[in-house]
Amino acid sequence: MLVEFCKENNVNYEICGKVITAINENESVSLRKLYENGKLNGLSGIALLSEKEIKEHEPNVNGIEGLYVPQTGIVDYKNVSEKIASIISNAGVKICYNEEVKNIFKTEKEYMVVSSRENFKSKVLLLCAGLQTDIIAKKLFGELKIKIIPFRGEYYRLKNTASKLVKNLIYPVPDPEFPFLGVHFTRRINGVVEAGPNAVLALQREGYKKSDFKITEIINTIAYKGFRKLAYKYWKTGLYEFYRSYSKKEFLKSLQKLIPVITSDDIEPYGSGIRAQACNKEGKLIDDFYFMESEDSVAVCNAPSPAATSCLSIGEVTAYKVLSKF
Repeated sequence: MLVEFCKENNVNYEICGKVITAINENESVSLRKLYENGKLNGLSGIALLSEKEIKEHEPNVNGIEGLYVPQTGIVDYKNVSEKIASIISNAGVKICYNEEVKNIFKTEKEYMVVSSRENFKSKVLLLCAGLQTDIIAKKLFGELKIKIIPFRGEYYRLKNTASKLVKNLIYPVPDPEFPFLGVHFTRRINGVVEAGPNAVLALQREGYKKSDFKITEIINTIAYKGFRKLAYKYWKTGLYEFYRSYSKKEFLKSLQKLIPVITSDDIEPYGSGIRAQACNKEGKLIDDFYFMESEDSVAVCNAPSPAATSCLSIGEVTAYKVLSKF
């Protein structure tokens, strides 16, 4: 759907393909499962690659076996977002920026959403609040089965002299224990090559910088039973992510697993993002889309990768859910 949208709206995109590379036998087993899943889902042209064949696609990549996915592409997502905003604005939708939801309550006939600037009325309510989802959803549904845990993903980028080391997209085999893709290389539509992200616990829901923290949010996270179970099981991984966050040398080691010739001089910091990750009371990170519904409301509580790629499909599913409430 996104490709068709880009064509219809003159959004710059490129279908370039990607290589997923396994660096040991255990990863090869998982890689072959990905290959079988791809075939079952109807992906044509996907192919397992030998070590030599990997080099034909990405000459600088390390790996004993690879998977080539020709359907993968890149897009100017800022342009996508701006185009969607323009389309819905022209259709009469009002987009309100920088407004905080103060409260939500329900009368006999409708919902009242109280914001920092005005009030909104609606017979059916759709909630897609990202990092604030559980806080707002609690006003709708009361006690929840999940809590949003913020994970910061930090990126480096390859300097111009090193960007030639990456032709398109290079991914590791994902760890089935976690709903994260692992550190990978992405050539963006403007030619910049990103390297990342890691997945470090953010000490503030919107803590895009290492120095950001909010003590009330930290206490609130620690107080959640599901987080404590998660931390007990994966505390070593969590500490390592903090260490890698502050150590360029350690981050570089992760990159060198895929491209051994990269050096510290080849990379520089390149911003971060925050992932709104749902965690249940058993300490499991939800690795799929998660909705909550009532007779007149829908809440999107977890939208993991590839949510951006699948945004129009997710929107379609969500719209059907909302329309069924009328």
